[in-house]
Amino acid sequence: MDDLSGLLVVSLEQAVAAPYCSSRLSDAGARVIKVERPEGDFARRYDKAVKGESAYFVWLNRGKESLTLDIKDEGDKALLARILADADVFIQNLAPGAAERAGFGSEEWRRRNKRLITCDISGYGEAGPYAEMKAYDLLVQAESGLCSVTGGPESPARVGVSVCDIAAGMSAHAAILQALYARERSGEGRGIKTSLFAGMADWMTVPYLHLVYGGKAPERSGLDHPSIAPYGPYLCADGAVLVSIQNEREWVSLCAEVLGMPGLATEAAFADNPTRVRNRDGLKERMEAILTRLPRAEVERRLKAAKVAYGGLNTVADFAKHPQLRTLPVAMPAGEIDLIAPPASVAGDELRLRPVPAVGEHTDAIRREFAV
Repeated sequence: MDDLSGLLVVSLEQAVAAPYCSSRLSDAGARVIKVERPEGDFARRYDKAVKGESAYFVWLNRGKESLTLDIKDEGDKALLARILADADVFIQNLAPGAAERAGFGSEEWRRRNKRLITCDISGYGEAGPYAEMKAYDLLVQAESGLCSVTGGPESPARVGVSVCDIAAGMSAHAAILQALYARERSGEGRGIKTSLFAGMADWMTVPYLHLVYGGKAPERSGLDHPSIAPYGPYLCADGAVLVSIQNEREWVSLCAEVLGMPGLATEAAFADNPTRVRNRDGLKERMEAILTRLPRAEVERRLKAAKVAYGGLNTVADFAKHPQLRTLPVAMPAGEIDLIAPPASVAGDELRLRPVPAVGEHTDAIRREFAV
């Protein structure tokens, strides 16, 4: 898929959020020059899980050209300036103010290159009392209130993947695509700013609205949905199945066709969703009194026949073998691996992932290309 072929993206990036954004632009055919420190992006050293490479780095840096620079060095600064003069998009997620101090502030570069789209990604934004604070995913999960609605009643928990970084990267990617479309009309670039906190704040809108307008924030409920019931895990004779009811029609079908208790649907304690949520424990007890007599396979057969949504509580090992999982090969310095395919596919297009670069792999070629 080469919809963005011909576009030059320069990303002065590290860690997760900016690399997530630029990797999606690369997948769409853009040329992405990843500017790294001479020792490389520190995310390269998070772990050695993938043939000696970091899992995060492999995931988020396929298809990029690695250019190692010291942006405090005058010669390297001049090289980066020449590249930016030709660039369509400039992304950076250095510490607040670092790019400006090095001479690569977004506003200045949009004055120099009128078609340039800039995207600054920070932890908490560039203004306000938290602007200078270091921000990593767990810290932002906690500061945004995400941990307070995650986990079980006994304690808060971290979401097991870097959702704050990913949310910021997704927001940046969408905003850049919107800016590219706008540039086709206006001929001018624009400045984009987002942050890990802003990305997660958007995802926290429903708990926020419950608190501010409903008077109460959702409680931690483990695998149970905080505001829908039944929606969560239920024990069978040989394991558990997750059941998800979305409307009253499905609730009636569950009671009649799965539980064999049509009258349960209209009992006063379970007659509508808010009432079922208030009586969640009693509802689970009534359901499991039936389900624990049945093998999981039979429960799933009944749920499917009743057109009630259900699923399994899989481990990562189960997920790795899931029949719906799509992977694509990608080359690395240490050999080829299978990487999970991007989530959106395009009809008629056979997506191929380009290689993961070694540190500074393209430095010499880029220096020659942009030589004075």
